[in-house]
Amino acid sequence: MIRTPLRPLARILPARAKGENPDAIERENIRLRQEALRDKSRRRAEGRLLVLGTMFFCAFGVIGLRMGVLAQTEPAEPRASAAGAGILAQRADIVDRKGRILATNFDTHSLYAQPQQMIEPEKTAERLVKIFPDLKEDRLIRDFTGKRKFLWIKKKISPEQMQAVHDIGEPGLLFGPREMRLYPNGTLAAHVLGGAGFGREGVHAAEVIGVAGIEKYYDERLRDPAQNHEPLTLSLDLPVQAAMERVLAGGMSIMNAKGAAAILMDVQTGEIVSIASLPDFDPNDRPRPLVQGVAADSPLFNRAVQGVYELGSTFKIFAAVQAMELGLVNADTIIDTAGPMRVGGFPIGEFRNKNYGKLSVSEIIVQSSNRGTGRLALQIGTERQQDFLKKLGFFDAVDFEMIEASGGKPLVPKRWTDLSTVTISYGHGLSSTPLHLAAGYAAIANGGRYVKPTLLKQEGPVEGTRVMSAEAAREARDMLRRVVTSGTASMGEVPGYAVGGKTGTADKPRANGGGYYEDKVIATFASMFPAHDPKYVLIVTLDEPVETSGDKPRRTAGWTAVPISSEIVSRVAPLLGMRPEIEPAALVDITLTSMDGD
Repeated sequence: MIRTPLRPLARILPARAKGENPDAIERENIRLRQEALRDKSRRRAEGRLLVLGTMFFCAFGVIGLRMGVLAQTEPAEPRASAAGAGILAQRADIVDRKGRILATNFDTHSLYAQPQQMIEPEKTAERLVKIFPDLKEDRLIRDFTGKRKFLWIKKKISPEQMQAVHDIGEPGLLFGPREMRLYPNGTLAAHVLGGAGFGREGVHAAEVIGVAGIEKYYDERLRDPAQNHEPLTLSLDLPVQAAMERVLAGGMSIMNAKGAAAILMDVQTGEIVSIASLPDFDPNDRPRPLVQGVAADSPLFNRAVQGVYELGSTFKIFAAVQAMELGLVNADTIIDTAGPMRVGGFPIGEFRNKNYGKLSVSEIIVQSSNRGTGRLALQIGTERQQDFLKKLGFFDAVDFEMIEASGGKPLVPKRWTDLSTVTISYGHGLSSTPLHLAAGYAAIANGGRYVKPTLLKQEGPVEGTRVMSAEAAREARDMLRRVVTSGTASMGEVPGYAVGGKTGTADKPRANGGGYYEDKVIATFASMFPAHDPKYVLIVTLDEPVETSGDKPRRTAGWTAVPISSEIVSRVAPLLGMRPEIEPAALVDITLTSMDGD
């Protein structure tokens, strides 16, 4: 900045020449300089006042706008905030198809300690062990008297336990709010729900996350605040689920089975109305996974969606319906099932070395002839058999709303030979889950469309992919009905509900992969009802059943899985709103003749 001199020579010299006082020039310059500084300071102050005024105006404008918004909203009680409360998010309920609670939330507390604030740590440890017997007194004393500043004692406690701890009167024992997942029906639908646990935890809050089943599959949706805590509605029907689980548990006990599974599926919508796996567990107190032993022996193992089994003769209907679909045979076509029959150097035999001779395709299913379906399969051919089973979903894990379903991928032969084609036609050489079988039978039941199984409630019938003609599916249903009325599933009949189905008894493979057990089987009965207009498919599978009421132990599905299935149908059909009805009879040709009167 260039400053003007107070005594400039250009003015001083002329002033002296005229006899004027030069000091007057200096005083005048000082006055002008002070006025300039004053004007500059005033302008600066005015600018600051303008900025400050603008800020105050904006602040009061925001406050006024917020007050206006609050005035337009519904009144609500204010809630005190606490450190860590940001991770607390209410989890949406899970309900059945009619809105009945399957999983909900429950407010409880956690118990923690700050040992440095304790007055009587030894006495406190003694009294805590009386309230929580699973705690170790010596461990508590060591923690309370050590250098620890914080200690979790219990992540979840009941109101009664909280009061008992409060009565101790120890200032170093503190409580934190907790929200826990509650399953009010106990073990009912345990494998579907799976269970929940704590994720991120703090003193004042904890994050509830799904750990298995549909809780884990839909974890983000159940925790999403944008869903406004809208319940997740499942396709399950709670009374039907309870009835099926109760019958299945009783049947499993009577048949001395190691495990059991059952699936009830709506053939038009794909809705799973009920699904059960035994043994089960209580999701309120979910057990830990097995560290040693076979995973399939754990109650956490879901046999319905994870159990990959050879399902035996239940597969025979697929060979028959495909052969009819291709126009190779019809229901009355005669097939010679007499032996011997060898494929790839291996003999193909019948159950108990029977020899049925010549049978129609329908009779092959009714009598459950291995050679009959084997010869149908050879006519179909390897490639066409693979293509058909792939359309029915037997090559991939079912896309199902349970995290465990991804582990139920079928086991198919590495080399699909003619021998594979024959053995797979009667349910050996390809292993799949009961859920796969339910979807396959539903395609036959609904007229030839593959409908994906789902645990979510649907609004109406689903238009699935057509995998067979309606005529072939109808012929197959007639065959399955005859299996119950005059074949291997005679104990599956339920008066008024016209059950149709197919039994399957497969030798159980050894755990180490060395062949099959001679006295252990997987028994399955795949059924639909009513057979003339199917509404539901029911699959019942038993692991190592043995019926011992007779002189000799009986393990076949006709003696084990079929009676359980018929009892389930008789219990759940009325709950589903199905009334017993008279089965339509086949029309008989009538010849009208005229009669002369007398």
